[in-house]
Amino acid sequence: MPKDAEPTGAGYHLRELGSADIAAVQRFFEANPEYFQIVNGEGPRPGEAQAEFADLPPAGMAYRKMSLFGFYDGAGTLIGVATIVADFIVEHVWHVGLFIVATALHGSGTAASLYALLERWMVGQGAQWLRLGVVQGSVRAERFWQRCGYVQVRERGPVAMGRKSNLLRVMAKPLGGGTIAEYLALVERDRPGSA
Repeated sequence: MPKDAEPTGAGYHLRELGSADIAAVQRFFEANPEYFQIVNGEGPRPGEAQAEFADLPPAGMAYRKMSLFGFYDGAGTLIGVATIVADFIVEHVWHVGLFIVATALHGSGTAASLYALLERWMVGQGAQWLRLGVVQGSVRAERFWQRCGYVQVRERGPVAMGRKSNLLRVMAKPLGGGTIAEYLALVERDRPGSA
């Protein structure tokens, strides 16, 4: 998506971020450390935003593009960040790698509105299946993704993340009439019991 294209919804807009936004993303992470404390067992480190921009999928895993997006309110304030990997592993499978909404907005319905905006954009770009990993035991996140229509397809881990070792619930969501069975036929890695 060109950096000046800004899908909107419910008074919010979405913009692809670039290197000029690293300092703003770092400030956002530091002001909203809960995600990092839950997932990594510590707050965001110095350089966390730079690392997020540079954190590409592992070698051998095909993808078309990885992008970091910012969500902004009507006043132009950064209120959320998401990382998206397009055509991850196979064409038309998109991965949500990170989704953080400002802590002050938790419980307000804002996260659901921001995610709906992001999902509409991904569908418009050709996504047919969505996937993500959520840390097992992160109850609020697990419930959120289930409400968004994701279902668990397997568990993975333990995975070292910062100071913690986490089990991940790999979740997927078919779009446009697709099924989980079709998804699993495409993405062998996410089949229950796969190595």
